[in-house]
Amino acid sequence: MTAQLPDLNPAQRTEVELLARGKQDKSRTLRDLGHSETPEAAHALLLRTGVWSEARTPYADRLHATTTPLDLPVPPFPDEPRVDLTHLDAWAIDDEGNRDPDDAVSIELLPGGLTRLWVHVADVAALVPPDSALDEAARSRGATLYLPDSTTGMLPDALVEQAGLGLHPTSPALSVSLDLDAEGNADAVDVQLTTVRVTRVTYTQAQARLDAGEAPFVALQRLARASRTLREAEGALSIDLPEVRLKADEHGVTITPLPKPEMRFVVQECMTLAGWGAAIFADDNGIPVPYATQDHPTRSVRGESLSAHWARRRTLARTRFQPAPGPHHGMGLDLYVQVTSPMRRYLDLVVHQQLRAFLAGADPMPGRVMASHIAQAGLNADATRQAERASRRHHTLRFVAAHPEREWTGIVVDRRGAQATLLIPELALDLPLSTSAPLGAELRVTLGDVILPTLGVRATVR
Repeated sequence: MTAQLPDLNPAQRTEVELLARGKQDKSRTLRDLGHSETPEAAHALLLRTGVWSEARTPYADRLHATTTPLDLPVPPFPDEPRVDLTHLDAWAIDDEGNRDPDDAVSIELLPGGLTRLWVHVADVAALVPPDSALDEAARSRGATLYLPDSTTGMLPDALVEQAGLGLHPTSPALSVSLDLDAEGNADAVDVQLTTVRVTRVTYTQAQARLDAGEAPFVALQRLARASRTLREAEGALSIDLPEVRLKADEHGVTITPLPKPEMRFVVQECMTLAGWGAAIFADDNGIPVPYATQDHPTRSVRGESLSAHWARRRTLARTRFQPAPGPHHGMGLDLYVQVTSPMRRYLDLVVHQQLRAFLAGADPMPGRVMASHIAQAGLNADATRQAERASRRHHTLRFVAAHPEREWTGIVVDRRGAQATLLIPELALDLPLSTSAPLGAELRVTLGDVILPTLGVRATVR
């Protein structure tokens, strides 16, 4: 019966595609062909008949996460007073090929043994005031959509080109400073509108400069280690699970392990410090911002095995965003905001809008208005993250299907009765498996019976 599909008229084919994309919930065509009227059944039929290729992913459509680039006019930066920090070296340290550099770091040695850490963030809120057309469009997206075969920005590419750090000789920024002692304690924090001069480097290049003993990078490493030690003493959790870089197109999929040089940890810790510093500044000045909070872990998990890290992640409650400060227990911080990605995450942009209003002597959004923005953007960002996860799994299974005879090493990271969860580090892929193997066991498996519409795959122990 499926052979009839190529002879269907365009309207009937469109009907099946709409169901596969989650744009309608019924299909007379599928019903007449004897198929169930589900997005998965429609997807399977389109694959079998060659209407869709295996590269086609419908998950963003189903979750209402837009894949259409935003094309709105971007205003120029306003002419306003800024602190000139162009005398400082500043580095935007990212993965190779990063297209939206929105944060950078600088370091200064101060009298009395203090070190001033600067985290500069692209001043996106200068171009995207609350309730502007750009703001409403960004809120409707919630976050930038990163798929293995495409990226759809939360904001227009033209804004990224205008505001991205290191894309021009100097850049406007919102800069968070923390004066830290040798143990990582903060003596003072501040937030200012600045002008910075930023050099872009990759993690690999930054790691080479650290390994060569260049003083600024060694100082950043020292601060990051001290900060991490302090947070761990307050209960911060360390979770280290495999990550891969996944790229896909019509011709195939490539999967490579994500390198984890220490400079990646250093930059992450600097961004965490910036979020902590911005939260302190907002709280001290009574500025309503979306504080990121998290409850205590449900239980304590010790050990550094993959299964321990997997279990530790499962103990974490979901991060909540609220107008009032509260502890983020997973980070070991008494208060925290996300502030370093305003081009990619809407709630970071809200933090910038609120801080910028205060710095300009204007009234920030009232807490109740901001709370409604948090709720709307949170739903849209959730859809974006779900679409990313489903699309990554889809293309990972495409890669698996292209290597049917290959053996993979998997680790049993969880058990529920006779069922286990197997994690294949080389693919960052987890899947269910019926096995009596104990937690932490290493198994050699082949992967087959890939079913893309249901994102299913079967593991067979060798």
